[in-house]
Amino acid sequence: MSTKTVTVVATFQARPGKEAELKRALTGLVAPTRLEAGCLNYDLHILPEDPAKFLFHENWTSQAHLDAHLQSPQIKALLPRVEELCVAFPEIKIWEKIA
Repeated sequence: MSTKTVTVVATFQARPGKEAELKRALTGLVAPTRLEAGCLNYDLHILPEDPAKFLFHENWTSQAHLDAHLQSPQIKALLPRVEELCVAFPEIKIWEKIA
């Protein structure tokens, strides 16, 4: 198990007409996630020129904390809605801080 800081960049593309609904769903993840053990930051962004595109920038104290987050109630509640709200499954990249 890694104890190095882990950064996650996750991008979401809303289905046409689902932008506001996806925004509400993603915004609803922020407050409970920021209270989770190991969460250093959990920031949601929108692309100003394309309000159907969202990006999470997250930092976790360890892979174990990220793994626990992925099993959290709020993430488990969102997963069944991804196909309805998004054009494709979100692109999720996990980065490891090296400097």
